[in-house]
Order: sequence, then C-alpha cells, then structure tokens
Amino acid sequence: MHSSSCSGVSLSPGGSLSVTRMTQLRFDPLEPCCTCGTLVIAELSLRRCGVFLSCHSRKADIIWFCVLQTGKVLITVFPSKCVSAKRGIEGPVQNQQMHSSDGQGYGPAVPGSYSHQMLAKVPPHQSSGQYSYSGSQNVSQSNNYQGPGQTLNRPPVAAFSGSPVQQLGPVPQVLPPALQNSAAVSSAGSFPPGASPPVLSNWQYSQTSVSQPLGAQTSHLAHVPGTGSTQPPLSLSGSTNPAGSYQYAASPGAPPLQNSYMKPGSAPPPVTQPLTPLHPPRPPLGPPPVSGPPRPSTAVAGPPTAQSLLNSAANQEGDARSTASDGSVVQNSYDTIEGGGLMATPHHSPAAPNLKMNRSVGYSYPALPPGYQHTSPPGAPGMNASALQYPDGSKHFQQPALGTNHLTASMGGLSLQQEGLRPVNLLQERNILPTTLLKAPVPNLHEDIQKLNCNPELFRCTLTNIPQTQALLNKAKLPLGLLLHPFKDLSQLPVVTSSIIVRCRSCRTYINPFVSFLDQRRWKCNLCYRVNDVPEEFLYNPVTRVYGEPHKRPEVQNATIEFMAPSEYMLRPPQPPVYLFVFDVSHNAIETGYLNTVCQTLLDNLDSLPGNTRTKIGFITFDSTIHFYSLQEGLSQPQMLIVSDIEDVFIPMPENLLVNLNENKELIQDLLKTLPQMFTKSLETQSALGPALQAAFKLMSPTGGRITVFQTQLPSVGMGALKSREEPNQRSTAKDIHLTPSTDFYKKLALDCSGQQVAVDLFLLSGQYSDLASLGCISRYSAGSVYYYQSYHHKHNPVQVEKLQKELKRYLTRKIGFEAVMRIRCTKGLSIHTFHGNFFVRSTDLLSLPNVNPDAGYAVQMSVEESLTDMQVVSFQSALLYTSSKGERRIRVHTMCLPVVTTLSDVYLGADVQAITGLLANMAVDRSVSATLSDARDALVNAVIDSLAAYRSSVLSIQQPGLTAPYSLRLFPLYILALLKQKAFQTGTNTRLDERIFTMCQVKNQPLVYLMLMTHPSLYRVDNLTDEGALNINDRTIPQPPLLQLSVEKLSRDGAYLMDAGSVMFLWIGKNCGQGFISQVLGVPNYGSIPQNMTHLPELETAESIRTRAFISWLREQRPFFPILYIIKDESPLKSSFLQNMIEDRTESALSYYEFLLHIQQQVNK
Repeated sequence: MHSSSCSGVSLSPGGSLSVTRMTQLRFDPLEPCCTCGTLVIAELSLRRCGVFLSCHSRKADIIWFCVLQTGKVLITVFPSKCVSAKRGIEGPVQNQQMHSSDGQGYGPAVPGSYSHQMLAKVPPHQSSGQYSYSGSQNVSQSNNYQGPGQTLNRPPVAAFSGSPVQQLGPVPQVLPPALQNSAAVSSAGSFPPGASPPVLSNWQYSQTSVSQPLGAQTSHLAHVPGTGSTQPPLSLSGSTNPAGSYQYAASPGAPPLQNSYMKPGSAPPPVTQPLTPLHPPRPPLGPPPVSGPPRPSTAVAGPPTAQSLLNSAANQEGDARSTASDGSVVQNSYDTIEGGGLMATPHHSPAAPNLKMNRSVGYSYPALPPGYQHTSPPGAPGMNASALQYPDGSKHFQQPALGTNHLTASMGGLSLQQEGLRPVNLLQERNILPTTLLKAPVPNLHEDIQKLNCNPELFRCTLTNIPQTQALLNKAKLPLGLLLHPFKDLSQLPVVTSSIIVRCRSCRTYINPFVSFLDQRRWKCNLCYRVNDVPEEFLYNPVTRVYGEPHKRPEVQNATIEFMAPSEYMLRPPQPPVYLFVFDVSHNAIETGYLNTVCQTLLDNLDSLPGNTRTKIGFITFDSTIHFYSLQEGLSQPQMLIVSDIEDVFIPMPENLLVNLNENKELIQDLLKTLPQMFTKSLETQSALGPALQAAFKLMSPTGGRITVFQTQLPSVGMGALKSREEPNQRSTAKDIHLTPSTDFYKKLALDCSGQQVAVDLFLLSGQYSDLASLGCISRYSAGSVYYYQSYHHKHNPVQVEKLQKELKRYLTRKIGFEAVMRIRCTKGLSIHTFHGNFFVRSTDLLSLPNVNPDAGYAVQMSVEESLTDMQVVSFQSALLYTSSKGERRIRVHTMCLPVVTTLSDVYLGADVQAITGLLANMAVDRSVSATLSDARDALVNAVIDSLAAYRSSVLSIQQPGLTAPYSLRLFPLYILALLKQKAFQTGTNTRLDERIFTMCQVKNQPLVYLMLMTHPSLYRVDNLTDEGALNINDRTIPQPPLLQLSVEKLSRDGAYLMDAGSVMFLWIGKNCGQGFISQVLGVPNYGSIPQNMTHLPELETAESIRTRAFISWLREQRPFFPILYIIKDESPLKSSFLQNMIEDRTESALSYYEFLLHIQQQVNK
C-alpha cells in the first residue's frame, strides 16, 4: 500500500497508521467522521477517541484525509485555524434540491435532481443494544445523536455524467492539485480536499483587489479518467438527512425497512462517547485590512472564554452542505437551513476578503439571505458620504433604552426586591398559598427592557437571576432550565413580511430587542457578541416609514415575532396539509361506539380542517386485516380494498387513497356516514395496529403530514403485537419495570415517520390494559400527541363521549405546523444538555417536529459551562421554522433576557418555583423510566432538602428554629408533595398502569400552566359568588373567587366548592349547603334530590346560575382539553377522587403537608 506522511503522521506499507505527534488518534473501518462528518472515508475513517484533537479543536493542527478511488489515503496537516468552521460560518442558508427516496415525490420534479443514492457504509458487527432512548434526549451523550438504526446515507452532491460513485475496480490515482503541496495550500488560504470555499456575497468590506487566483479554490476536485467529468469527493454531513432521504436500518435479524438504501443485515454506525475537549481561551482576532474604507470590526466582545463542551461541526451553518462540481453549495438538511446551533463555533480568524465570483449556482439559493444582498459598503456610490466621516472613526449612535449596552449601564442602579429573600418559617406560617393564581416572577431588569421581554407563558426560566458560574449554581442546589410553549395561540403576533431576515453571521441568532446598535451600520449580537453589519434595507422602518432608525424596526421592538421565510429556508416546496385517519374496527372497538362519535365530529368539522385548496385526506381501517378506501373521482361510492397479508404490507392503489378534500368532499362525506355501520356485525377480535401503522407510513412518506390513529385494545397480531404486562397487585412495586416499552417496534417506526415529516397522534379508548408505555412511543418520537379515554363506552360511560367530542373538535380545527424544526440558542457560556417533550433530536440541538401544535410544551436543562464574568445579562432565543397549513414557510422567534448575579442570595431571589417544579417533574419521569419510581420520588424529596439546606447554611446569617425557606421558594415543599401525590408518581395500587403512563406523557408534553394545574388543583368556594372583582369579557361577567388551600379543614358543610384539577372538575355540595344555591344553580328542590351521576349544570335564568356557569365556562376556555364536571355529595363514589386531590391532607400512601415539612426539617438539620 502506498506510504504517505506529513507532519508526523504516516501510513505504513502494512496499512496501519503510525502517529508520532498526536497519540490520541485512532481509526476504525467503514465509519464516517463522528466529529464533523464532512468526508466519507472509503476505507478508513476519523473517530473521536480519548481527548482526540479534532478538526474543530484550536489546540491542534487540522488533519484532512483525501481518500482516492484506489482506496489509498493521502494525509495532509493544516494549521490550527479551523478551515471547516471558516467555510461554514460565512455561508448562508440555501435550498436543497428535492429528492424522494422512493421515487414517489409529489409536485413537479426539480431539474437536476439526484439520480442515484449513495450506499451507506456501516460496521458489519454493530450491537443493537448500543442505543438507549428515554422521554428526554441528552445531547451530551454524543456529538451527533442518532436514532436507532439511523444511517447517514445521502444522495451525491450533484447530478453528473459518468459512472456512479461506487467504483467496481481500481482507478489510477490522480492527486488533486490543491494537495500536491500542503504547505502551499495552507499559506495561500485555500481549502483542503472535500471542503468548500467560503460562499461569498455582494457584501464588500474592502475594495482592494485580491491577488490570489481563483483557481486555487476550485482545485480540490479529483478527475476520474474515462468519465469525462470532474467528480467531487464523497461527502457526508454530520447533520442528518433532509426529509425524503432520512433512513434507518432495521435491527439485526429484522427485515429491511422500506425506503432504506442500506444493504440488508447491516447495522448503524456506533455512537461514540466523546470526552471533554480541552480548549484554550479564544485568541484575539486579527486587524481589519488597512486599505479601503474602514470596515466593521469582527472582534468578539465580552470576556475570552473556552468553547462549549459540545463543540460540534454539525451545528455550524455550512457544515451540512455539499460542494457541487461547479463550486456552488447545496443544502442537505434542516440543521443547515435553520442555522448554527448553541454549539456553533464563532469566527476564530479574520474574515477573508470577499472575492467577486460569478457562480453558476444552478438550483441552489443565494449565498446570503435576501437581507444581506444588494447592499453597498460604507462609502459606496449612492450613499451620503458625509454620514460616514466620523471624527473619531465611528459615529456614536443613540439607541434609546434598547439593547444590552443600555442594560449594562442601568443594572447598577437597581435595587433588589428583598421580599423574595424574606425568611419564611414554613412550620409556623400555614397560610402561604396566595388567593390568586401565582404569577411568574419578574426579572430584575430595567423597566424599559423588561417591557420588551418575552411573555413568561411562552418562555420561562427556572431562575430569573442566572448564576455567574456553575459552582454558584451547584451551591444553590436548584435546577437551571427553560420551559417553552413556542406555538401557543396568540391574540397578537407581529408578522414580518420582508426580504430581510437579519441574523448574526456567527451564531445565526435572529436580531431581537436585546442586541446593541453601535451605530446605524453595526449591531452587536447579544448571544455571541459578534459585531454585524446592518443591511441597507434594514435601515428603513416600514411601520414608521422613517429611514435611518433600525432600532425601531418591529424585529427590534418585539421579543416574540414571526417571519415569513424566503425560499432559502426550504428544503423542498412547502408540503400540502395531508391528514390520514386510521380506525380500529375490531369487535371491541365497535362495541365502544367510538366510531359514531368520531365520524360525526369529522363530518361536522371537515370544512374547518386547517389547509387550503391542496389539502388531502385519506382513511384506513383495520382489525386482523387492513382496509384501504379508494376515493377516486368519478366513483359513485367509496371502494374498499382489503389487504390480508399483514406480514408484508403493501399499498394497493397509492394514487387514489389520499385525495384532495375539496374535489372529493361528497365521497368523503359518504364514507364517514357509512363507516360506523359497515362493521357492526363484525366478530373479528384481533387487532393489527402495527401493520396498519406501517401501511399508513408508506402512504404518507412521499409528502409527510399527520396520521391520527384510534385504538381500543392491546395489539394482538402482526408486527408490534403486545402481551399484557399489568399485574394489579404489583402496580407500584419498587422496580415497576413496566414503565418501559416492551418492544422497540413503535419507537423505530416513529423515527422513520419523523424522517419523512410524518407525525402520529394516538387516541387510546380502552377499558383494559393496552400497554401505553409501548404504544406511546409512536407519538413521542414523531412529535405527536397522546389522548387517553379510560373505559370509554357510549352507554356505560356517556360523559366520556362529550369529552371526546370537544377534544376531537379542538384537535381537528386547531392550528398546525408541518415539517418543523426548532432550535434554542443561549448566550456564550451557557449550555443546553437535555431536552424534554415529544420530538426527535436530529443533530445535537435541532429538534425535529414533523407536526407542531399550539398545545405542546417543551423543557430543556442547562448548565453554566463557562464563567459569565463581566456579563450583566444573558439571553435565550428559540426559533421555530415550520410550514403553515396555507403553505407558507414561517419562523416564529421568542427571545428572553435575564440578569446575571454573583451571590447565592440573588440566585434564590430570582427562583421561579413553578418552573422549577415543572422541570423537576420532567426529570422525575425520566428517572422513573431509566431507574425506578422509588428513585424518582427520592430525587424529588432530595431536591427540596438540598435547596433548603443550602439556603440555611449559606444565606441565613442567623440560624432560626423550624424550617426556613426564602419567600420565593415558600411553595416548593408544597408543590413537590403535590407531585408525589400525582398519578405519575404516587404509590399504592389504585393507579392503573396505563393511567400512570398517560399522566407521565402529559408531564412531558404539557405547557407549564396546565402541568401546574394538574399537579396542584385550584379550590374555590362557589355558593357565594359575587360580582366584586369580576372580569368583564365579551359582555360576560366572570366572578373571581379566592383560592383556598387544598385541605378538608377549609371545607364547610354549609357551602359548595369547585375543584379544578385540570382535566377534571369536582363540584362538592355540603350537606348543609344553602337551599338557594341547590335550587337556583342545581335546579333540584333539596340536597337529597341531587342525582348521583350529575355532570351538567342546568341552564337556569337565575343570577346564581349565570355566575356559576360563567365561571366554570371561563375556566374551561383557558385550556385545550375538556374537563368533565362531576357534581358530588358526601355519599358519592367519586368523593374519594375529590379527597385524593386534597394535597395537604394525609392519604393512604402519602404524608400530610405538615408531616412532610417535619420530615424535610429533620433532613435539613442533619
């Protein structure tokens, strides 16, 4: 074998590598580079091992491996500046040419589409047990998080003539000119093999000519004799594939999955465990060119700090791009579309002078977003030159009360609100619950800044005062994290329709109210502190129609804003809204009567489905076989097609199973009217849910969309069949092993769906155990939702029928976003390491959301990775890129700004007890699944003990008797006790396993406001409602009674009390309740006449009835789900459920609140 060496790295004739300078380098065959993923290594590959000095480490030289067609390897070492990072940061977002892996892509074909696939090379002996998933996905486990069986197989970077990439025989070796002299390449500023030159735009910082020839930048393509074309090197992105080519491999021994281009029997590449890279402080950037007009400085403001532990090239914009044969750049993943993530590496070297290049881009998009195009440098013709002649070289720009420059100046004069630190003796002060709903604490910011901050209902942090160091955070013993409700329905949402979307060119942060404008032409990013130029078009404010005031643009005046995204933010044409409904029609399902309710609700809301003229709809039913319904135009009635081979499911007639809703509405209505009667005489008891989902996935793969599946029993035949695991007497044993899935079938199928932009929503209507722990994976990993209706029956449990009707109507008509991705960014020095919610982590921090809905919440855990020295404030930004039901590509951005503090007392002062409780609940669900329920309960209790012990020892100057907590955390023990008594974490045998799992699903997927209501219900006395302090909404008067503590000692037999527990409401009537309330609100003559199963209040025209019904209706309107109202008496069988929610009282398996405080005190005083 050929021997080649450079800078101490050599390839010996035996084929083994000898490393003389970097002893931590190791090679494994048939595996892509797990660090940057920019090269496909044919025979040898790059892998992180120990403290491996990768191509993104500034501490070592960059090693590039050029694999020639003969299989020989040329190794070249470059200086320590990261060429890959330089290549990507300057680049924009560009369009990916549409490609469908199965050849059934929708819409017109894009010219120049890829004509063939690249075979993925994977290790032949990969262990299937290497992948571990839970409800949260922790990105610290690997730099590029991959799903089970996922392969990074991607189409070639461009269509070209000649033979395919895979060569069958040896090809004469030709060294690329750029590699013949590695020193020359380095000094000339060219790029290593496989890399791409920076994508340059018309934005000119310097008007001096550049002497470097352009040829040096395009000489890295190897010519293959006999093909007559220049063939680019194989490349593979560290980011995962775009929709249409996102594939997963089957587990060993399983049949190959559909649409996979892997060889049968192959396994995915292993996920490596990187150790912490050791990075020195950021070196100062070089000076700008001396010739030409002065250019904006690109120096990074703020203290020099080390890079994130998870510094992965997969998150840099540009690293997921491929170099085409003409030198242009082609996008290939949503990771690149959205831009660099929280681990994106800012510039480490001066920006190279821009070269004027006439590029034939083909079907990719411009080098920079439109906001950066067609602008002139300072002093360019057409501009007012006098505006640029500053006496001191820069003009001071007065930015009124905006940005971190103003924040920093104003922070010193603020006085802290010491009420949050007032010590509270919890054993003495019993009435600590506020009489109104607890509001989020207000960050200690200048009022001019705080009024611009993000609404806490959308974006909320567990600590509104961010500790300066991780050591300070550890000392406080409080979790640091964010809770988001990014797609919440908003009554007011600024929407910007502009050719300009201004973003930081380093970290890709969207411009927001907390950036600093240095002058009219420059702004400093509030996340990475890079100085950026203000595009010419951004100087004009379309609202005020004034030129020269960029700080007054809507983007800089609103912390929540939505952009109409240009075509650069699309991997393919926006998909149409596609809805597929999958119905269980087994004998058990028909007995419940759910099909009548669902079909009628669908009929009533067909016209309200989100969409436009492109909306498509389809239906599948299943028992032991699968039934498709052809809705072909011209048919007099729908045609049923039955597939009985559930072991090898196929689509019998793909073209007529998903049809246009508007063009085929009559056939669709006929089908919905006849479906409930079609199976009334069926005696088939088997359920082939797995094959039905496989069929649905195949049908939806070409376009993406939403699958809505209704299931009433345990799947019993075909793939995904399950067996009962519930043992009533062991529902709360110490191990509780049945919280984990019994099969990975549904998880793998969900990841397949996510790759094809398909989400699956599960409606489980069952009176028996259905193994929701396994079934729920189909929704969890595809960004879907789970609905559970325990013991649903249209006759035996009629109250569930109304609940299904109301919630299904909301589900069908609510807003929906398709093919979405979300990224959360934070100020340099902070790091996000764990995500909670329903999604798939596509590349370290990019959340894949095939569907996003306004009722879904998310949470993330954070750490202070680098000291926030000299920082007065930090910022957080979430960006949700989605396709609306109208086919518009949109970006919804939320930005939050919080102060940094240096003392432990200030950390406690800014504690948000509700957000802390919500984040701990998410973490406890993970602990329950990965360990045991007992471990999760212990962890919750220890969270209270540790934080109060730290407060007692480190903040209190005078030790006081009793159990002392800061005022901000006075409700912390109460909320944790409420979590322990919640169905997700309670002990005892009363909770059914599916019910426990469903509650855990709600914890992971509900926004904080609903989670807290479900955890700690609200109790009101309603027999004496008045108009005092009432709200007036749409000519309605809504009474506002005070909140009561959840204890029976607050109940009086003379009154009536409403308990709002989120998904259920109880109206408890005391035995001695006033006759007026019973007759004027309940419509019965006396207490004894109240029906046992009363669930509705009669519509009476009395003042008391109007007030009570208005209050209950108002409460119901505040949430997306429909709570059933149960009216109970002392002898009612539901009284036990009512008392179970009395958090402060003792139950059969849990302490009272006072007993719990005594336990906490005992542990704190140890």
